Amino acid sequence: MSTTTELAVDVSDLTVDRGQVRALSDVSIRVPRGSVTVLLGPNGSGKSTLLLALLGLVRPTRGQVRLLGGSVKAALSSGKVATVGQADGIDEGFPVTARDVVMQGRRPFTGAWRRASRSDRDAVESALDRVDLSDLSGRRINALSGGQRRRILLARCLAQEADLLLLDEPFNGMDAGSEDVYVDVLRELAAQGRTTLVSTHHLDTVDRLADSVALLDGRLVAHGSVAETTTPEMLATLLGARHPHAPAPEPTSTSHRDLTHEVST
Repeated sequence: MSTTTELAVDVSDLTVDRGQVRALSDVSIRVPRGSVTVLLGPNGSGKSTLLLALLGLVRPTRGQVRLLGGSVKAALSSGKVATVGQADGIDEGFPVTARDVVMQGRRPFTGAWRRASRSDRDAVESALDRVDLSDLSGRRINALSGGQRRRILLARCLAQEADLLLLDEPFNGMDAGSEDVYVDVLRELAAQGRTTLVSTHHLDTVDRLADSVALLDGRLVAHGSVAETTTPEMLATLLGARHPHAPAPEPTSTSHRDLTHEVST
């Protein structure tokens, strides 16, 4: 059993109400350092709400969240938590290059006004090289494809040297080559002892990406290995989908609500 210091994420009995809607109910999940955990669930299942709670952007109705062995506030203040949201948050009208965006990851080290040092520039160049976009680093960010922009945002996390990455639907609008880069980088980070929580509905990435899968449907349905959580029966019941490499399950009657729509956050 993992101790508190070995956990990157420790969520206990988390309940979140958003207006009159209960988005999450009594969710407990523990994520060890040096792992990739994928969050799967249908629309409205609470995946994004869980990530927002980890970032301190929604207030829990009850329950506790700890990151990297301490409070959410302490973890965020340390600069060791990096995030990429569903929307990239880049102002299309602001003339920034890909390199400028990656340099933003050095802000915890440089502050708002200090000039970038040689080590900052080296970290940025290394991150750009790792996502295979060094040759496009001087291009305006709004001139890049969707997949390239997502890779630049991942490079920003790498430049930040974060210990915990929280990624919300990073594979949306991404080409196969960019998807492969993402998976390879996140697996390398796990091997280095860093941790990622990633919300996705791209089931064909799960085998290659995840150490564990957390199934959400307003509550934690299951949390375990890929083999335990992506059975045809589980996916058909929860997501209205099946793993791309698994045979279709035999038709069964179920009392669960219809989830036959495409899975997304």
